[in-house]
Amino acid sequence: MSEPREPAASSPAPVLVLAVGNPSRGDDAIGPALAARLEAADLPGVEVITEFQLQVENALDLVGRERVIFIDAGSGTPAPFERRRLAEAPDFLHTSHALSPEAVLATYRRVTGETPPEAWLLCVPGESFELGERLSATAVAHLEAAWVELRRAVGATAAADQNIQP
Repeated sequence: MSEPREPAASSPAPVLVLAVGNPSRGDDAIGPALAARLEAADLPGVEVITEFQLQVENALDLVGRERVIFIDAGSGTPAPFERRRLAEAPDFLHTSHALSPEAVLATYRRVTGETPPEAWLLCVPGESFELGERLSATAVAHLEAAWVELRRAVGATAAADQNIQP
């Protein structure tokens, strides 16, 4: 009789979506709203993490990933969304709270000594960020356009869209 084997450690999903925002603060809920839709889609090879704000610990979430997509709401962001490639930037503060996505990438390099995975920001404009507010009508409209782009970015679109690079 053979010895029982321990299950192999599972590797992380190649694509990580890190959504940032507070669902109780109006349009700041854009990131979590998109994350919830993506989680409900249950796409293979995609993991979703939602945070109120990015922390140094999020650098470890990037280990073993091929691509990371940060989602956040922004004021002054062009409509219906901005999607841009990110590069690491060490904008470290004296505290470990509220890092930028670029600082998370720089922290990854400092901690692991490796080049961070390909990284993108999907920023959706918001106009009202007050505590207790709901998503504004404008944010809802932008969220729909961002949803289509997010699906394309994670590789979950129709076969015709598969050739479009994220």
